[in-house]
Amino acid sequence: MTPRDDSDPLAPQREAAFFYGLFLRGHSLDALRQDIDVPRPIIDKWVRAKDFQGAFRADLDRVYQYRKQVLAIFDGLVSNDNGRVQLIQ
Repeated sequence: MTPRDDSDPLAPQREAAFFYGLFLRGHSLDALRQDIDVPRPIIDKWVRAKDFQGAFRADLDRVYQYRKQVLAIFDGLVSNDNGRVQLIQ
């Protein structure tokens, strides 16, 4: 997982572009989505954990939001690519 750099507003776009490059090289779309996203069992563990409090819980929330943002950008790139391919065919 890439640490979030709040001073770089383009970090999510860069990370999504990295995963999109892997997609273009033939990596599985589902596998890439799983690599980007935070799995539900992990989220459940974060919610239940008593030792994840205060600032650490806030950091986990930022990680979650960041991963969802990267995933949304990645999905947008893939859907734009699929539309472009359909137009060419």
